[in-house]
Amino acid sequence: MLTQLTLEELNAMCPGTLMEQLGIVYTEIGTDYLCASMPVDHRTKQPAGLLHGGASAALAESLGSMGSVAVTNNRQAIVGIEVNVNHLRKVTEGTVYGKATLIMRSRRLHVWEIKISNEKGELVCISRHTIMVLEQQA
Repeated sequence: MLTQLTLEELNAMCPGTLMEQLGIVYTEIGTDYLCASMPVDHRTKQPAGLLHGGASAALAESLGSMGSVAVTNNRQAIVGIEVNVNHLRKVTEGTVYGKATLIMRSRRLHVWEIKISNEKGELVCISRHTIMVLEQQA
């Protein structure tokens, strides 16, 4: 199981962060996955009116990082060391939904696959996020 943390506890970590600014909300947690939603609005669009690729990358990295926080029960330091994002389809309005699935877990490294879809369930973006797990500094 990912965690003993609840969705409420994960979302409570977001005030004052980029996740709050972008409207990212964690919506579902399972044995090996974490889901979130993000609005496509003035905060997440580029000047051409499309979902900004950086917003998709931020959603992907937020899902992977918070997934690792959940995996470690927030007892270890989580550091993203790589994120790869492929943008597959444009989005101009509505909400996008991300699902991060843990595909590799070792004592010091987590690898997540993140799929972001539009409201029709069409794949908008696919990402891989690699996390380094460090001991907390006293």
